[in-house]
Amino acid sequence: MKIFKLVIESFRFAWSALRMNLLRTTLSLLGVTIGIFAIIAVFTLVDSLERSIKNSLSFLDANNLDIGRFPYEFGPNIPWWEYLKRPYATYEEYEFLKKNLNNAEGITIFASTGGKTVKYKSSSYNDVALVGVGHTHDEVYDVASDVEKGRYFTAAESYTGKNVAMIGYKIANKLFPSGESIGKEIKIKGLKYIVIAIFEEEGEGIFGDTGNDEVVLIPFQSFQKIFYSGRRTGVEPNISIKGKTDDIGLVELEAEITGLMRSKRGLGPKDKNDFSVNRQDAIMNIIGSTFDVIGVAGWAIGGFSILVGGFGIANIMFVSVRERTNIIGIQKSLGAKNFFILFQFLFEAIFLSLIGGAVGLFLVWLLSLASLGSLDLVLTMSNVILGLGVAGIIGVISGIVPALMAARLDPVIAIRTTG
Repeated sequence: MKIFKLVIESFRFAWSALRMNLLRTTLSLLGVTIGIFAIIAVFTLVDSLERSIKNSLSFLDANNLDIGRFPYEFGPNIPWWEYLKRPYATYEEYEFLKKNLNNAEGITIFASTGGKTVKYKSSSYNDVALVGVGHTHDEVYDVASDVEKGRYFTAAESYTGKNVAMIGYKIANKLFPSGESIGKEIKIKGLKYIVIAIFEEEGEGIFGDTGNDEVVLIPFQSFQKIFYSGRRTGVEPNISIKGKTDDIGLVELEAEITGLMRSKRGLGPKDKNDFSVNRQDAIMNIIGSTFDVIGVAGWAIGGFSILVGGFGIANIMFVSVRERTNIIGIQKSLGAKNFFILFQFLFEAIFLSLIGGAVGLFLVWLLSLASLGSLDLVLTMSNVILGLGVAGIIGVISGIVPALMAARLDPVIAIRTTG
């Protein structure tokens, strides 16, 4: 009950100080407001960016391993130019792994190239991403679930390299405004392809990417009719393998892939691997690490403002102690304990700091209402709690010295003092 009374009284004194010296208090709290705004605004932006990027990379799976020339995370042992000498992954290696892997749920090979043009009669769509995929691509990336109309490739179409295509939503809308697209013939690099499926609309991503909306998927063997997937064209194939859920950390799968690839490429016991086995979640880890650095920068930017705000609140509290020295003496003469005086001023400092923090959070909330295209800013509850927590800590740090000074006043001397 005493604590509750103490808190109410502290709030009353703080509110009184705020009303009586509105300009002084506002200027003093401005530092805390700007500091909390800077920190939480950066964190909100970082969280929103990270969430948006990860959503756009949702096709990546922590249970997948990729085989390619380059590692997703470069180590110190091999210079980057050494990776350029490595051979490309091949369709033969894909078939070899598919036949011999025991710890995989699925495996695919794919290669892509951008900036292509798709034509239908007199209409055309430019800057299309053309992707050639193995027949088992759906086992790894569940492409069929993204289809709005039509079907996935049959095994015969894939292995014989038949000219069939699955096209994106925006491509279909441009080339076939009437909506009748399945079974129609389109041209890619002068070759005719029969449309067998239309992908669902995904919309524009944070970086202007359109997901499957501007993509054409064709069988890998058909892709090789247009592009020899090797050094002569710079179109590099990648092999992606989905692991089993009971293979914790994909340790068994990675070891099996490494052994089979070394065997297929005829590497000796002392030869280094001329391929990289990458974990797709490494990309997410890299993104997370990048945003962690940005978060530290946010703390640094807002920290200076909060420091200034802390000095401002401390100044208010010193002035408040001096103005209320007589009242403190009266309270002590009537039996008020030192801790009562201490907490009274400490709570007042915390309350003032929380006001500054709340205003900063309100400004961040207003910022989150602004339209930033495809980026959806969201002020999360965790960031609200963080902002109020930081403001509260600044209040404690700023108010503890003035509060101790008030608690240690001699009641006889204090009661004789005039503000």
